[in-house]
Amino acid sequence: MKRPTIADVARRAGVSKGAVSYALNGQPGVSDATRQRILAIAAEIGFSPSSAARALSGATAKAVGLALCRPARILGIEPFFMELISGVEAELSARSYALTLQVVADQDAEIAVYRRWWAERRVDGVFLCDLRTDDRRVPALEELQLPAVVIGGPGHTGTLASVWSDDAAALVETVEYLVALGHRRIARVGGLPSLLHTEIRSDAFTDVCRRLGLDEATTVWSDYTGEEGARATRRLLSSAQRPTAVIYDNDVMAIAGLSVAQEMGLAVPGDLSIVAWDDSPLCQLVHPPLTALGRDIPAYGAHAARQLLAVIAGEPVTGLQDETAHLTPRGSTAPPRVR
Repeated sequence: MKRPTIADVARRAGVSKGAVSYALNGQPGVSDATRQRILAIAAEIGFSPSSAARALSGATAKAVGLALCRPARILGIEPFFMELISGVEAELSARSYALTLQVVADQDAEIAVYRRWWAERRVDGVFLCDLRTDDRRVPALEELQLPAVVIGGPGHTGTLASVWSDDAAALVETVEYLVALGHRRIARVGGLPSLLHTEIRSDAFTDVCRRLGLDEATTVWSDYTGEEGARATRRLLSSAQRPTAVIYDNDVMAIAGLSVAQEMGLAVPGDLSIVAWDDSPLCQLVHPPLTALGRDIPAYGAHAARQLLAVIAGEPVTGLQDETAHLTPRGSTAPPRVR
């Protein structure tokens, strides 16, 4: 389905494009009856009156969109998205493009935003984040023929281009490192289980723990917030066979977990080793500084922006595997204390 044009409205209404422009912009030159018919047809095919001038000139929006189905309060404290957006902005501004950001409640609202942006010529393309398996947004974007790049994967992206990192390899490296230190009871505080990258990490964690004979390995789910990360940590540390090491799916939850361990009188890393995903500056500001999986997230955003601009320009673009997160050991990990 191609994006509707002013010519489509004119053809259906049986009038000239100039008459459509008059009607959509509230100018004299057409009768009231014709104006109402044109407005009704424009609404029916998804052509917005606010897009008339740009459609007549054939100009592009010089903007790309990012709709995020995350609570705004989480975005304000989530270093990953702030660093990702900084990288996107750096690449876009160098090409005189703007970024349109909108927070949405669910996938239906997100798809509606894409349809409105595309119909109103507000964006020339979009980024798709937080990919899910069998994600309904992918076929919706394919149907719209809206240029898009998925930030995530691999797989489950349909015909859309993507930029992704090998989370499974990073997770395996982390577990093997903790086992080499002597840990046998390892837990993981995961993110939202509906997200593809959470599923990839969970499968990798299960597989490597099984391979290494870690029968007591476990994953508990959270939502990336400090509050839920703290609750998950309390449950783990209150169990009869509490873990000696915990891997967190983001730095915010890891810092909350560190605080909970200290509140419960556990020494980090003597009684509990902690590893954080996404090595933001926060990981080095706490005591002890957190061992973390990190990569150049601004560069990740810049690569995604470069891919999207290439798609918009009509260049052939496929998937791009970006840098795999690497482990940086710091003061929050050590061999477990003998009990």
